[in-house]
Amino acid sequence: MANEGQKQTANPAHRLDNLTQAARGAAAKGLPPVHLWNPPFCGDLDMRIATDGTWFYLGTPIGRHALVKLFSTILKHEDGKYFLVTPVEKVGIRVDDAPFMAVEMAEEGEGASRKLTFRTNMDDWVPCNPEHRLRFEMASDGGITPYLHVRSDLWAKVTRALYYDLVEMGEERIVDGREMFGVVSNGEFFAMADAVHVRAAT
Repeated sequence: MANEGQKQTANPAHRLDNLTQAARGAAAKGLPPVHLWNPPFCGDLDMRIATDGTWFYLGTPIGRHALVKLFSTILKHEDGKYFLVTPVEKVGIRVDDAPFMAVEMAEEGEGASRKLTFRTNMDDWVPCNPEHRLRFEMASDGGITPYLHVRSDLWAKVTRALYYDLVEMGEERIVDGREMFGVVSNGEFFAMADAVHVRAAT
């Protein structure tokens, strides 16, 4: 009987049900404080977040957006790995790039007074400011990929369409003695790339 119980606990579907119930309970009180939870590691779950932000379970896309949003509230990033965490267990999942996507942008004001806010694919609106920074990385194709900090070392990859919008509103400034091209939001200048390289590419 003990062996049967152990098998049931290790069953992926049973574990997913436990995570779902725990996430619902935690989410009922607002965004769970996963940064304060340090439960024992219970193994990996066959769950993956693809580069386009789609969540997969056992190789199949999770069709229920509400369920994906629920799991996103208990997502944690530590030591370079991603986990779904509850107060009593922690399971590993795979993330191909960033766990979220920034899919919409709102602009208020312009120039030095500009305030940008991004909507993620989890329907959260995140202001672009010193606490929620934009960072830009060189892509494998030589282009630039922007990311927005969402919370607790979790980032959203900005869509290509929004990246072009950022380029359109970009400007050049001197940063640490170098000419940099970037964008301003909430009084902060977020450097995108060396201005010389940007001018050469346009």
